Amino acid sequence: MIGIWANVAAIIVGTVIGWVFKKVLTDKYVATFWTALGLAALGVGAQTVVANLPKSHYPVLFIISLAIGLPVGTWLKLDDRANAWIDRTFHTALGEAVATASFLDCIGALAILGPVNAATTGNQTFLYTNAMLTLVCSIVFGAGFGLGMILEVPVLFIWFTAIYLVAKFLSASFFSPALITEMSIVGGLLIVAASFSLLKIREFKSIDMLPALLVPLLFFIGLAIF
Repeated sequence: MIGIWANVAAIIVGTVIGWVFKKVLTDKYVATFWTALGLAALGVGAQTVVANLPKSHYPVLFIISLAIGLPVGTWLKLDDRANAWIDRTFHTALGEAVATASFLDCIGALAILGPVNAATTGNQTFLYTNAMLTLVCSIVFGAGFGLGMILEVPVLFIWFTAIYLVAKFLSASFFSPALITEMSIVGGLLIVAASFSLLKIREFKSIDMLPALLVPLLFFIGLAIF
């Protein structure tokens, strides 16, 4: 759970930093934060893929996952629908900012695989990396919307804890090392894609890419049934 608390601390600390230094945090300095985090995400994503590929028993599964998941996410317009829901649901600037920050910090490969890895293997790397990204997001949002951005804390804590508890106690046997390996490969590639967006190399709609993470799950469910 320490990785989850690191994410909670990142929201609080980042928001306070952004609020205190909002007058000096110009776009030039904010851009350097995103560049640093983009490089960090690129390193974590690439290392995850390289570390797990040799352990994979299904070396083409990640290709199939991407080939199925990305078109499905694009067809469902998940990214557009998420943004439209935020615009439609929240009618105050603070409410929309909290919702947007929650999506950025809670919906993604790091945010989903982080609690699962922590619960099944004790590896906190994904959660710590997500905390770094969350810290930067919170600084930016704190500078723009003030201390009210701390309202994101219960959203992130409940979401991460729910995933952690499901993986730890309800489905511990299902999240086998083989499944974690395959999900980590796909997740690592999605993290690399997200880093490209942060570095402004190419823009990817991260939410549209999330169905790719479900393909290994469905594959292993099929193996268990048949």
